[in-house]
Amino acid sequence: MPIPERDAGLVMSADHRSFARAGAALGVAIAALTLFMLPFAHHAATFGVRGLTGHLASPTYLHVAGAWLSNASVFAHMVAGAVVTAFAPLQLVAWVRSRRPAFHRVSGYVVGVCAIFAAAAGLGFIALRGTIGGPAMDAGFAGYGVCLAAAALQTLRFARKGVRDRHRAWAIRLFVLVIGSWIYRLHYTLWFLITGGLGSTPDFSGPFDRIQNFAFYAPYLIAVEVWLRRRGRTAPHQAVGG
Repeated sequence: MPIPERDAGLVMSADHRSFARAGAALGVAIAALTLFMLPFAHHAATFGVRGLTGHLASPTYLHVAGAWLSNASVFAHMVAGAVVTAFAPLQLVAWVRSRRPAFHRVSGYVVGVCAIFAAAAGLGFIALRGTIGGPAMDAGFAGYGVCLAAAALQTLRFARKGVRDRHRAWAIRLFVLVIGSWIYRLHYTLWFLITGGLGSTPDFSGPFDRIQNFAFYAPYLIAVEVWLRRRGRTAPHQAVGG
């Protein structure tokens, strides 16, 4: 039985209100997450700049005398990662996309390029010196870097091609990967609060450390992939507007 025109309008109005509420809730969640991540981004940027300029406040295992290339790689990685962490959440805010499309486009390119640079610098550091946790951490972090670079490249690629649905899907993957560094530290913070550091060692070779080599990004990326597939992308490709 067809729905009367008046009732159909009510249904559409209810759907619109539901989407509006969901969008508002997402905006609040993103704002809260951004506030949590900003101190981490500030610390990474400050530490990275000090490392690049030779003004570290105290000695760190990340700086090795004479190893200028690996030193530059890790500190440049931090600075680029800080920029990405600060700006990536804004890309998911609907108000920014609809009301400030120019800012969305420019900041999106900044995020994408900096993410690729951060990934390349991090991979360069791993290749030149290796991580503190040895081969297991090398493998996990290198996998993260490859995923980050791939997601950034695909996000930029589909934005330039004007394929909105694929652009957004890759942007969501990229966002989950971008916050991975913060999640890594959040996992450790919560684990130490709950267990006192059970299974973690100073050289990051404990069982918890080995799990963490992949746990800060792989499960979340899988979860996003499942969500994207269930959500479905049966609608025809849309051009990126604005």
